[in-house]
Amino acid sequence: MATVNEVTDATFADVVLKSDKPVLVDYWADWCGPCKQVAPIIEELAQSHGDKVTFVKMDTNTNPVTPANNHVLGLPTIQVYVGGELVKAFKGAKSKSALLKALEEYL
Repeated sequence: MATVNEVTDATFADVVLKSDKPVLVDYWADWCGPCKQVAPIIEELAQSHGDKVTFVKMDTNTNPVTPANNHVLGLPTIQVYVGGELVKAFKGAKSKSALLKALEEYL
């Protein structure tokens, strides 16, 4: 059973960019209502598909550098990286089915 781990500005390159598996990054903040809605969906996906995709979240309040470098302009933003490259990005809360569809080629 995989979980959604926290990633920081300091660990982003090692955890996300150097990963052997695709990585879904959830950029969030504690004041963001839609972020709180999508968090349990991402937790579910991590539990069911964490063997194939790594799921991480980044608190943009305490880690401002990486979101700025990756053009995160609104929350929640979800990005998918494969081989260190950004391959998909979504702004706003997404349904479980929309996230599954986005990840289907990696599952």
